[in-house]
Amino acid sequence: MEQSIKEILDLYLNQEMNQMILSKPKQKDFKENQFAEKIKIRPILLKKEIKYQVERYYKNQVFHKNHTKEELLFELEDWIGNRFLQAELFSPSIKVIILISKKGKITINCKKNKEENKIQEKQLTHNRTKTYLIPEGSKIPFLKDLGIITEQGKVVTTKYDKYRQINRFLEIIEDVLPVFSNKKKLRIIDFGCGRSYLTFIMYYYLTEQKGFEVEITGLDLKEEVIQMCNELKIRYGYEGLNFLCGDIASYKGTDLIDMVVTLHACDTATDAALKKALDWKAHVILSVPCCQHELNQQIQNDMLHPILKYGLIKERMSALITDALRANLLELEGYKVQLLEFIDFEHTPKNILIRAIKQSVLPNKKLKQTHTKQLEQCLQELKVSPSLYRLIQQQHRNEGKDEVNL
Repeated sequence: MEQSIKEILDLYLNQEMNQMILSKPKQKDFKENQFAEKIKIRPILLKKEIKYQVERYYKNQVFHKNHTKEELLFELEDWIGNRFLQAELFSPSIKVIILISKKGKITINCKKNKEENKIQEKQLTHNRTKTYLIPEGSKIPFLKDLGIITEQGKVVTTKYDKYRQINRFLEIIEDVLPVFSNKKKLRIIDFGCGRSYLTFIMYYYLTEQKGFEVEITGLDLKEEVIQMCNELKIRYGYEGLNFLCGDIASYKGTDLIDMVVTLHACDTATDAALKKALDWKAHVILSVPCCQHELNQQIQNDMLHPILKYGLIKERMSALITDALRANLLELEGYKVQLLEFIDFEHTPKNILIRAIKQSVLPNKKLKQTHTKQLEQCLQELKVSPSLYRLIQQQHRNEGKDEVNL
């Protein structure tokens, strides 16, 4: 890198930086080396030490790694110019844009932030301290009744993880709202709603802050939980909320659903919820799977035996493979799928969220056949047959379709 770029990075890579974005990858590098389409960098505080969390975006995957400043500067020497043609650095005081032409010409543009004096001092924590969609101090009755905040709106110390989870969930909801830009009314199913922290906040956010007319049905097997949730929704006057006691697989209450939410439905209950979403052709699916035991009992592979012979490793690999296979199956059914980090891993190991958005254009037939063949080969090599795969196959058999063409 040119000395001027080094100087700028050394000066502004600090805890005041909001984030840095590397974009416009060199196509040859991206296609041949499968490096990344985009990189986001932000400072975090780990054990009282400033680190930089790097998020690498490649197709539908996001990879995370933490670096010291020295490590990051070393990586940036390779990334800027060699791999990416644009870098943007944002801080409360300045915005820096670095552009590299195809011929290697470097242009650096530094703009002072006119709103500098209006920006509050940024706090720095590992949990991404920022302006939350539901900021602390918000006096929302149901959050108080659910024990997350006090009468004054202060987050209960032992509930901070749940508070962050709520706000992270709303960020994910916010990201999919453009899908519903032409709709005034949303119909949503929340399978396995439990005590419904997220169901209530989703209703509140969509109605009170976003102005949608919303009908949300929460479904759970625990009668006492459903009774409590129905009592609360009456107390708050949330007429569009309804809680029912029932099983995901047998639920037949509606055929018109815009979004399916299933958070921590255990084991194959997630597959049943995803299949329901496919049957309804839901525009959006948000799923955080839980307790993926099914493949752990099935998976066999001679080459992987030295790895799978360790029970803990086998369990974790089976869970990751389960979610990856679910994502592939949803893609073959016409969804754009991303696997996202729902909440920091240190708070819960069940931190993968499957976000699927229905595409208006079906997958290319030839490409779909290729992906189907790859998936079938993967299933055969691992000797697994996931529930979602079997459910889709059964439907295709009933419809008289070729089994292989998922």
